[in-house]
Amino acid sequence: MLKTKKHLFQTMLTTAAATLLSASAQAGFYTDGATLKDDNGNAFVMRGVNHPHAWYTNQTSQAIADIAATGANSVRVVLSSGHRWSRTSASEVQSIINLCKANNLVAVLEVHDTTGYGEESGAQTLAGATDYWLDIASVLQGEENYVIINIGNEPFGNGAPASDWVNAHSSAITRLRNAGLDHTLMVDAPNWGQDWQNLMRSNAPTVVAADPNQNVVFSVHMYEVYDTASKVQNYISGFVADGLPLVVGEFAADHYGSEVAEGAILQAGETYGVGYLGWSWSGNSSNLASLDIVQNFNAANLTSWGQTLLNSANGIANTSNIATVYTGGGGNNGGGSSSCGTHNGYPVCCDASSDPDGDGWGWENSQSCVVTSQTGGGSSAGTCDWYGSMYPVCQNTQSGWGWENNQSCISQSTCNSQ
Repeated sequence: MLKTKKHLFQTMLTTAAATLLSASAQAGFYTDGATLKDDNGNAFVMRGVNHPHAWYTNQTSQAIADIAATGANSVRVVLSSGHRWSRTSASEVQSIINLCKANNLVAVLEVHDTTGYGEESGAQTLAGATDYWLDIASVLQGEENYVIINIGNEPFGNGAPASDWVNAHSSAITRLRNAGLDHTLMVDAPNWGQDWQNLMRSNAPTVVAADPNQNVVFSVHMYEVYDTASKVQNYISGFVADGLPLVVGEFAADHYGSEVAEGAILQAGETYGVGYLGWSWSGNSSNLASLDIVQNFNAANLTSWGQTLLNSANGIANTSNIATVYTGGGGNNGGGSSSCGTHNGYPVCCDASSDPDGDGWGWENSQSCVVTSQTGGGSSAGTCDWYGSMYPVCQNTQSGWGWENNQSCISQSTCNSQ
């Protein structure tokens, strides 16, 4: 009998230890079948934008604030390991994370030097990108609630066998986990991210199996390969049906003059609960200028592509919900502790006096809140709900858009004309 009780006690300890290990592995973002969840256990569907930090470091602070103002809940940030471009230092990465947290954005951090390895001259191996992540591990650890690590951007061009893609990612994942990086890991498709050979589609389960945390999200980049709604829907629905988490990590309305079915991507994102991140905020080369979301990093100058991504029916402003790690765990639509509802996932201020400087943002119940037309306690003329996104109303600009107090603003007459 004593032996039986001892055996039972040991079994209980083993079970408890396993439970603790499981909970530890799920600290921060984690995957549950095809769903990405935040640390509160709420589904998180990315609705965001790519920002080219590595090439425009002086634009990042303003860009992140402007991206947040669109209602986006995430931003994918281009970093460099130093292999092809100037290295993004650990202190820079820490600053980027802090900026994202201050603006209620989930940071998806990626190393861009791996782009097109095998075809692109000078591209870095995925192992080299992993070295970079290990070098800056100290600023990543403890940020699992707010940071997703995209190991390497488009890490294989065309022509590489599936085994190269599988083995390189399996090795990278093992090294990152052994170093104590328990973040959700994002894995890009081969074929310059477009996976036209379906190598990622067919071998994703093998990569997941290499992760002891089972915490991998797959990313496809949808450009000219995805020029019809059926191609978009078939690819996305296949992942979801197999219980594999997927995001569209990059896409635009066209690519080098070839059309992309961007409307179908936006719609499929809503239909299947799949995240998307539009490429890119600003700064593309002249032959890819149509991929800019805003012109010259000016949030007031949306391009045609930017209007579609941000303000269409299935665009960011109408479908984004802020991660509940920022809003207090109140569910997928945010909510926090505000009793006055939400707007684009943010709690709505109950009293306009919570926004003394008139920038459209206040502070109530120990959290940021947004002043909208439903905010009580006085006039809300300080902000304009412009097709689902909040902008300050200009004080000195009589029509159109302006730039005052180091931020974009909209004239009262333009606001009233919508």
